[in-house]
Amino acid sequence: MNFNTSIIYRLLFIFTISLAITAYSQVKTQGIPDIKNYKRTEYKGGTQNWDIDQDKNGNLYFANNTGLLKFNGTSWHKYSLPDNSAIRSLKVDNSGRIYVGGNNEFGYFLSDQKGNLTYHSLSKLFNKNKKITKNINIIWKIHCFEDEVIFQAFSKVFFLKKNKLRYMEAKNRFQFSFLINKKLYFQDKKLGLLNYSKGKFTRLKGTSAINNSEIWAVFPADSKLILATLENGLFIYQNNTIRPWQTEANEYIKKNSSLGGCMIKNKLLVFNTVLNGIIITDFNGKIIQHLNRHKGLQNNTILKSFEDNKNNLWLGLDNGITFITENSPFTFFDYSYNMSTVYASLVYKNTLYVATNQGLFYHSWNDIFLDEPFKRIEGTIAQAWNIQLINGQLLCASNNGALLIENNRVAKILDNKGYFGFLAIPDHPNSIIGESYNGFSIFEKDGNNLVFKNSVAGFEETTNTFETLIDENFLWLKKNPNLYQMKLSDDLKKFEEIKIHTKINDTYTGIGSIQRLKNKIYFQTHNHFYRYSKEQEIFFEDKKISLLFKNMPTLNTVIEDGDENIWYCFNETLGVLQKNKSGNYIKKQIPFSNLSGNLVNNYISINAVNPNNVFIGLTEGLAHYDFNISNNFITQPTVYIQSLSFPHDTIITGNLFDNSKNYNLEYSSNHVKFTFSSPIYENPQSTTYSYKLEPFEDNWSSWSSSSMKEYTNLKEGDYVMKVKVKNSYGLESRPDQLFFTISPPWYRHFLAYLFYIILAVVANYIIYNRIKLKIRKNKYYETIEQRRLYLEKESKIRKGQYELEKEIEKLKNDNLQIQILAKDKELVTNSLQVVKKNKVLNGILQKVKEIDIKALDEPTKFQVTKLNKSIVKEVSNDKSWKSLEKHIKNVHFDFLKRLKEKYPTISPRELDLATYLLMNMSTKEIAEILNISIGGVELARYRLRKKLGLNKKENLIGFLMSI
Repeated sequence: MNFNTSIIYRLLFIFTISLAITAYSQVKTQGIPDIKNYKRTEYKGGTQNWDIDQDKNGNLYFANNTGLLKFNGTSWHKYSLPDNSAIRSLKVDNSGRIYVGGNNEFGYFLSDQKGNLTYHSLSKLFNKNKKITKNINIIWKIHCFEDEVIFQAFSKVFFLKKNKLRYMEAKNRFQFSFLINKKLYFQDKKLGLLNYSKGKFTRLKGTSAINNSEIWAVFPADSKLILATLENGLFIYQNNTIRPWQTEANEYIKKNSSLGGCMIKNKLLVFNTVLNGIIITDFNGKIIQHLNRHKGLQNNTILKSFEDNKNNLWLGLDNGITFITENSPFTFFDYSYNMSTVYASLVYKNTLYVATNQGLFYHSWNDIFLDEPFKRIEGTIAQAWNIQLINGQLLCASNNGALLIENNRVAKILDNKGYFGFLAIPDHPNSIIGESYNGFSIFEKDGNNLVFKNSVAGFEETTNTFETLIDENFLWLKKNPNLYQMKLSDDLKKFEEIKIHTKINDTYTGIGSIQRLKNKIYFQTHNHFYRYSKEQEIFFEDKKISLLFKNMPTLNTVIEDGDENIWYCFNETLGVLQKNKSGNYIKKQIPFSNLSGNLVNNYISINAVNPNNVFIGLTEGLAHYDFNISNNFITQPTVYIQSLSFPHDTIITGNLFDNSKNYNLEYSSNHVKFTFSSPIYENPQSTTYSYKLEPFEDNWSSWSSSSMKEYTNLKEGDYVMKVKVKNSYGLESRPDQLFFTISPPWYRHFLAYLFYIILAVVANYIIYNRIKLKIRKNKYYETIEQRRLYLEKESKIRKGQYELEKEIEKLKNDNLQIQILAKDKELVTNSLQVVKKNKVLNGILQKVKEIDIKALDEPTKFQVTKLNKSIVKEVSNDKSWKSLEKHIKNVHFDFLKRLKEKYPTISPRELDLATYLLMNMSTKEIAEILNISIGGVELARYRLRKKLGLNKKENLIGFLMSI
């Protein structure tokens, strides 16, 4: 082996090792990682963040100017020291204690029973000894070393062991301390580096050479240590000797000063700078990545860098906090590189070309991108749709026309019309067909020059699509909703034949996409792939290709790259079927989930230079993907129920490391609210939660970005709140759960029911006895009542008998009275007849008196005289009238009584008249009874009417009958 060959092999070995380290470390040399800046307005704290640490649940803590900041992936919380002073250092141990150090103050935060972080001061333990607490100054570093917690200030070091605190004075003055590979180092301003172990300091030989330099970081590197100083650059300590680390990184640190750093996977070094962000280097001092304000950081002064449990990077800035997704195969070229919306990209002659909405840009292409942004090719300030290499010609399709690019400039404008893209024509090696805004054009190579030849006649519609492919027989154009099958003439001047297909299968309508796979044109509809048979003039399905996309959502774009990997897109989501060495395909979709929504819809751009370099066009720049970087950045997320709130109280369960406790809530607290969190720091805006309260709900809720759920008016009982999270890659976590019990109201409590049972038993006993007593009383009262009813019945019977007897007596009296009245009426009738008889007798007597007795003989005279006396005696001795009056008054006693009561001034004679009128006697009969003239009766009637107050129209007899 000659000398040159040996050098080549060494260089190849170094290059291979460098690539292996780079791939293993996940930090890429192209583009910048995804960066998320948190401003003080978001975390509600001070500007400076001096230290960072993470607990076992993934929560992050920051030593801020205003106190301790906690970030759980969803919300920020701030906890202050008693004097609201700044915190400069912190450390979280495995028990959950968060140790902090400030100015003349140090201690720890610990969760109480309700999850509230409360501060416990350790410096106050020395309050009685003012010499110890005097001028502690700032606690700059905290370490959990061996079985002690160590608080380091400039003048003293405090040691906490088993809750007992001791201290040691610095022999001279400490600068900083560093825990490296289970060894603890202190920098003494005069003695150099000291190794602390088991309560003793041991001096490292040869380290006093940099006593005038402030060491801000120490990194282990095999058998040596790399020291980063504030202003004097980087040094190597090896074999008891310190020497400058003469590397690219050292020159950079000398210019920008170092404020320490950290390591990524123990393979790469991160250096914080005062003036220009951070640099990430390998152990040879080669700068792999440089991030500063121009590259997306919000501040160039980095006070602290920290690698989290997912191998991503957190930066505590002089103003703000920054998260950097280093553990990812993706990096980006965005506005920092002058990139906007990207429609196509191409690598040609060590130059990366990018077609954007602002023109065609380029950047030199090598393994490590320099900090310079992309440059625009002059004359392309317009929409650039495509950049293609066809038949050795670099062509740009843009709004400015068909542009020939040479030496990073527009060498020639082939046609002023706007173009979408170009295609090589089979069997015509010197010709190119271009798809313009209103048809197709032919370009032909004339010697070494490419010139416009002619427009193709027969099709002049606006295409507005890149889905145009050409084979030996036809040019295929997909223009929704149709597929055009066009045949070029031999002289390429026209389309001889154009067929329009609305569908390529009887089952499915429409055409999803056209694509070239395995150097053949395929037509896709509803994930079924077809080819065209010219001989049979039909479309037939390639079931082997269709099977690759079975059970996938409906595709809209399919692209095969140079390594025969098949890229596909649906609903702005990208995936790839990666072809392995055995010829099989491996589906990869989850890694590209973060690009969803950022792809250029209908203009998907995939430029696979090689497996290490895949460029994907985005709406805001260009993404770079490396197949060879491990996908271990995609891990199953975790989720926590952060808090349980109910009226008048909150339990911050996220601060409690034991979440198996069952919480008992009063019934008045049956209005509960839960908050969730997940330590997902990559694309947190895509984090979604699903929850279920058992047994209140049977099914999980729909996925939602809301990290809060509230329930009201829950019934008493045992409940389990479950929640799970899904990250931006579509991976679900295991459920986290919280147990709680809502006690019943006092009137439905177990003791209340026991009381109710006892009360029911007592009540039943009392009621039984009372019923028994009442039955006895009822029987007694029933006997009394029966006796009373018997007596009452007997009394009623007697009374009834008496009433009956009385009624009988009354009936008898009434009957007797009726009989008397009847007889009275009979007597009245008889009396009237007697009156009439007397009248007749008086008439006869009058006739007898008229006889001349003198003319009669004595016997006759005697008989006449005797008759006359007999008649007079009969008339004189007749008492019928008096009996008549008596009986009339008996019959009409009630009427006469009412009439006398109503008209007291009425005379007896008038009462008699009223009675006779009531009896419906005629005037003549009344005159005979009263022995007065008819005129006298009329006069008596008039006087009676007047006394009764009757007018002429009123009937006297009717009035009397109404009384």
